[in-house]
Amino acid sequence: MEIQKLKELKRYATIIRKDIIDQVYSAAAGHPGGSLSCADIVSVLYFKEMRIDPKRPHWEDRDRFVLSKGHCSPALYGALAERGFIPKEDLLKFRQASSYLEGHPSMKLIPGVDMSTGSLGQGISAAVGMALAGKLDGKDYRVYSILGDGEIEEGQVWEALMCAAHYKLDNLTVFLDHNGLQIDGKITDVLSPEPVKDKFEAFGLKVIVVNGHEHQQIVEAIDEAKKTKGKPVMIVAETVKGKGVSFMENEAGWHGTAPNKEQRDKAIAELDDLLAKLEVE
Repeated sequence: MEIQKLKELKRYATIIRKDIIDQVYSAAAGHPGGSLSCADIVSVLYFKEMRIDPKRPHWEDRDRFVLSKGHCSPALYGALAERGFIPKEDLLKFRQASSYLEGHPSMKLIPGVDMSTGSLGQGISAAVGMALAGKLDGKDYRVYSILGDGEIEEGQVWEALMCAAHYKLDNLTVFLDHNGLQIDGKITDVLSPEPVKDKFEAFGLKVIVVNGHEHQQIVEAIDEAKKTKGKPVMIVAETVKGKGVSFMENEAGWHGTAPNKEQRDKAIAELDDLLAKLEVE
């Protein structure tokens, strides 16, 4: 991938991280940790990979995206705002009673949201259904979804993946945001899903492991997924919960905690520094 495009993706990921912080701070509620960890994946999908049109959010031939870990909606809303689906100023109304930007994304209220999610495990099931519908209808759209670490403790996830493999849904690409933490601590302490790579392969998926903060690796993995025939693809993205904000990184406590004013300002300052460095690279 050309250097300029790579730099652009890094820039969008950082802007989305700023959007995440401001949304959660404004609401005094939300889930910053897992939203920050998937921002690089989201930036690649929305600013390079997906065939979408903000002017036609219900375009029949668009690629579909399902944020299965729906509590990380701030990352999705940031991408939708930067991509032009929703006004950016609406982000500061996140989780307010009068706002359409609820804590979990609603397909009925938000342009560009393909599936309402929040009940863990249900999003990936819907994504599998979309991919199967595409096959049955002879469509060439692709379906993307992001799962969370804690989410794959849900049995429904594995039923969905088994179904995807059974029907050879090679138009489905799933990401695991593998940051190793969930609300109660390390996933290996709560209810270990490891070894995830071996389990996904045993369920019939092709598995690609990448650094989930390296845009080049994410792009290359998606390219490989597009070439894969007869199997859905699982991209295990090794990530850092709270990525981009030093005091949030690798801290399970930031799973569902909003920053105060001082913490918000520090986080935004760090992200602004990252943007400034990108400008001079």
